[in-house]
Amino acid sequence: MGFYDYAVKNTDGEDVSMKTFEGKVVLVVNTATGCGFTPQYKDLEDMYEQFHEQGLEILDIPCNQFAGQTPGTDEEIHEFCTLKYKTQFEQMKKSEVNGEGALPLYTYLKSQKGFEGFGKSPAALAMSVMLKKIDKDYKNNPDIKWNFTKFVVDRQGNVVARFEPTADMKKVAECVQSLL
Repeated sequence: MGFYDYAVKNTDGEDVSMKTFEGKVVLVVNTATGCGFTPQYKDLEDMYEQFHEQGLEILDIPCNQFAGQTPGTDEEIHEFCTLKYKTQFEQMKKSEVNGEGALPLYTYLKSQKGFEGFGKSPAALAMSVMLKKIDKDYKNNPDIKWNFTKFVVDRQGNVVARFEPTADMKKVAECVQSLL
């Protein structure tokens, strides 16, 4: 199975097939409304506004698996994002990205691009320290480590990059732009 064989539910509970995005560059991101990385919504919206007309789609999949940082309903999450960050990209139903309840799409994405580290920034070092306390083996599994992990899918449906939440958003934008 490939990227286009999966579907996720939108906030109305309707299936959204990834086939909808054939020929587009897709950025799939698990989000949270109460996280230190939540301001990345601004960068995501800026990227969407800059590149949507050229073929970028952003799939915002809220997830409450990381320190309970997305406690609201789908409606409350959507209201927060549209009011605070003026987001226009499609938001999906709050879902799990790890474990037995993980969306099949996420199981697929993780199988295509595993965890490669957080980098060397102060935020990256802080994430490493925190995760060692949660999962001593975190470096050796493909699980999503935290909110705002991003996967970039090219126009042919290939998962070409994974960016951890600590990644510089300019690097994410450069990757996306290179595929448009």
